[in-house]
Amino acid sequence: MIGVRWGDIVLEGQPAVQLHGKGRKDRTVPLWRTTASLLRSWRRRLGEPPANAMLFPNRSGDRMTRSNVTQRLQLAVNLAGRMHQGLIGRAVTPHVIRHTTAMHLLQSGVDITIIALWLGHEDTATTHMYVEADLTMKEQALMKLQPAGPSAGRFRASDELMAFLKTL
Repeated sequence: MIGVRWGDIVLEGQPAVQLHGKGRKDRTVPLWRTTASLLRSWRRRLGEPPANAMLFPNRSGDRMTRSNVTQRLQLAVNLAGRMHQGLIGRAVTPHVIRHTTAMHLLQSGVDITIIALWLGHEDTATTHMYVEADLTMKEQALMKLQPAGPSAGRFRASDELMAFLKTL
């Protein structure tokens, strides 16, 4: 995301962003309508930035570093912690957000191959290792199973059933 430029974003029609990932792989990811609306508003406030301008610039207008992102995220988490006490003292990193997003997609029923594409994984095996089942998913799986009870034992046909079967 730190490498996204204004020219990588499509805000008309189906809003999307072109991401450039590891290994120089490109992928297009859709944007929520609310995100597209915020970006349109931001673009107007900036006075229509050039296509090669960074979407998330540092103070000199260049590409942000990973540490810039971590610092900005920590500021946001600290601010949010004032209203949501559960955030205080929690380690929230860009990777945690990426993992949490993947988990929410999985819990919402999104196919693992779509999540792999979204995350930019070439192989779904990477996504399987990345996306662990959480307690809610385990509980849902458990609820689909029959409750354990006494063993049914061996089936024994009644004399009537055996007599009927012999007539066939």
